Amino acid sequence: MASANLVFRHGERTSHHNLTCALEPVPTLAAHEVLVEVRGVTLNYRDLAISNGTYPFPVKDNVVPCSDSAGVVAAVGDAVEDISVGDRVVANFDRSNLYDHRRTGSTRSAVSSTARFVSTLQCSHRGREDPETCELSFTQLALSSAPASRLDALFGCIPLQPGQTVLFLGTGGVSITGLQLAKAAGAVTIITSSSDEKLQFVKDNFGVDHVINYRKTPDWAAEANRITHGRARLHHRDAQEDMPDVASMVLDKGCIVRGVVVGSKQLLEDVIRFVSNKNIQPYIHKTLGFSREGVLEAFDLLKSARHIGKIGIEVASKK
Repeated sequence: MASANLVFRHGERTSHHNLTCALEPVPTLAAHEVLVEVRGVTLNYRDLAISNGTYPFPVKDNVVPCSDSAGVVAAVGDAVEDISVGDRVVANFDRSNLYDHRRTGSTRSAVSSTARFVSTLQCSHRGREDPETCELSFTQLALSSAPASRLDALFGCIPLQPGQTVLFLGTGGVSITGLQLAKAAGAVTIITSSSDEKLQFVKDNFGVDHVINYRKTPDWAAEANRITHGRARLHHRDAQEDMPDVASMVLDKGCIVRGVVVGSKQLLEDVIRFVSNKNIQPYIHKTLGFSREGVLEAFDLLKSARHIGKIGIEVASKK
């Protein structure tokens, strides 16, 4: 095992171009920790917001970017019993959320290496008995944020039923991942974008049922209501309009409004099983290399919003 590894950190958080990289010693394990050789990560808009100082929650100094990662266990602490060297794992970065509700301030912590915060890939894609036969790349397996939060939104409170309609705004990582999960669950899907090219791509590749170009159809909520024959009762508000009485609207429709940040470790394990059993291929728009140039290109692409789905960084080429 190497004694040092390449680490990227956010120093001055005014731009992702201020990222620093340097060799740092491999951490020494405590009894209940595991050392994971990260093989792939994916970006979220949260990563861009942290890099430019606009993230609304506390961030520790010199934080390592990216929260969604997958890799292989390289070493385990003396007290670890249920994880072994060589296991393929996905990191759950919310340290307070093992089963259900989050604790205040949990997202200010970095990715934890404590054994209970990683989920092993015991059921693999196609090769359910042998994780080594998994056909997904490690960037596809970085399921911590978008898939877990979307599964929580779709099934965490009142489970989505086949034939129900789900509306996704935009074609970024969260929306496309949610679309893939919803389609696999038998939902009718609607997605919005300002680009006909993106909408056509989503129709051709993911089988979305209805698309709305919100630039050509500014009142996209009315169009969604038309598609759903009025069952959705959506309301589109321009910035200069007064905020509607949301509480009355929710009461009138019998809606549930629930904030979702990231899922628990238990939900992450549910995502792994769902993706495996439904043979879902999490869509990665582009995978960049693990160099300063590659990492900056990944952040540039995320900032440009030209992508569809997730953006990945291949940290190591081994599978």
